[in-house]
Amino acid sequence: MNNDKNITILAIETSCDETAASVVRNGYEVLSNVVNSQIESHKRFGGVVPEVASRHHVENITMVIEAAISEAHLTWEEIDAVAVTEGPGLIGALLVGINAAKALALAHDKPLIPVHHIAGHVYANHIEERLTFPMLALVISGGHTELVLMKGHMDFEVIGETRDDAVGEAYDKVARTIDLPYPGGPHVDRLAAEGEDVLDFPRPIMEGYDFSFSGLKSAVINKLHNLKQKGIAYKKEDVAASFQESVIDVLTEQTFKALEAYEINQLLICGGVAANRGIRSRMEQICEDKGVKLLIPPLNLCTDNAAMIGAAAYYEYSAGKFGAMNLNGRSNINL
Repeated sequence: MNNDKNITILAIETSCDETAASVVRNGYEVLSNVVNSQIESHKRFGGVVPEVASRHHVENITMVIEAAISEAHLTWEEIDAVAVTEGPGLIGALLVGINAAKALALAHDKPLIPVHHIAGHVYANHIEERLTFPMLALVISGGHTELVLMKGHMDFEVIGETRDDAVGEAYDKVARTIDLPYPGGPHVDRLAAEGEDVLDFPRPIMEGYDFSFSGLKSAVINKLHNLKQKGIAYKKEDVAASFQESVIDVLTEQTFKALEAYEINQLLICGGVAANRGIRSRMEQICEDKGVKLLIPPLNLCTDNAAMIGAAAYYEYSAGKFGAMNLNGRSNINL
């Protein structure tokens, strides 16, 4: 690649329930970032319904892509490549974005770049501040909880992962238990700021750097069931605060255990749950105390978006890693 040339990429993201398109230059300059959220459609079901998500993607994908190009004030001659999330995600949702990307790449004779969804979340941080290696990424979202060591661009080594529920999944299940609406994570976070850690939920610390949240989720459900049976009142705010304190303790314990074992220049946190104010605040405090450089993307880049896909795609473009017209979606794919 000619380093003197600006590389401009149209990126598409449809892995779950956001239809998103973005134009990103050189891996960090966001020229447009359009996201069409489906939260209101899925709220009545208490979670994402894959078939409904796919239908909404079909309805919105063309409009979102056109809006992204229009807001970037570019023509197709000024776009160098088309990037798209290959996986992981809901297969029907992924295929909408992939087929749109393949059609555009073919019609405009542009290279096609498949991108891993989690790589995108990691590179959301790169948009705000350049990554310096080696670094450690804590990925926390509805479907993922992972610790990833990086020694260079697009060089991922997963050193810890969840053995059962992802942290975002646990948040949503606890939220349903105390009758909070979907998506539950932000509501738990809000209530936690108003409550106290008085319910003494467990802190499941795994050997190595792995995570487990299934037992914690069950402990919350069982505790509330026992309190109801005994006629003992409890505050939703205290449930939220107690649960969140347990989650934060587990995330920080495992993360800083890894930091002590590896020489790193940066710690970054990414994924939808990185928007959680309680987690952000505790991580910022601990990193300041320990002298660790911390990166957390702004809230609009924590949840699914296409700018993060465009940021990661730049380094795939740089390495000459392109996809073919038989590119397919993959619901499960290693980082």
